[in-house]
Amino acid sequence: MLGRFSFVMLALAGAALTPSIAGAASAPAGKVEMTTPMFEMFRLVPGKAEAFIRGVADYDKVSIAGGQPTTQLFLHAGGEGWDVLLYKPSRPKPTPAQEAAMAAKIKELGLSSGSIYFLEVREQMADHVHFEASGPTTAAEWLANLDRERAEAKAGK
Repeated sequence: MLGRFSFVMLALAGAALTPSIAGAASAPAGKVEMTTPMFEMFRLVPGKAEAFIRGVADYDKVSIAGGQPTTQLFLHAGGEGWDVLLYKPSRPKPTPAQEAAMAAKIKELGLSSGSIYFLEVREQMADHVHFEASGPTTAAEWLANLDRERAEAKAGK
């Protein structure tokens, strides 16, 4: 399935990424550790789109309770083989206090977690593609970084 989705994902990746996530995959010493940007593309079971999107909205409430950004939702408007694309931008990894606030919100809303969540959400999916990305960057920036890394490796750093 990945072959069918890869072109759509590449096109949407450029539209979804924003400068606020630059360098998010790793953090130098002294900087806040960030999560990796993530894309998820779903082909849903017929009749399950509304329930799936309502679930995303519920878990957005959990993110908000923990001071985290919500998931960006893209709905099928053309192409084939997918219904919903989720983009989860890079964000600071939650602190223990934020994790506690999110766990409390999950409990307050009566949401499933763990194995139960896994089974429930899979009942709504016909297919799922998930991948992580680094960026955003330009070709020139990426090549400059590559050249710098090669020069450092050659110098024995």
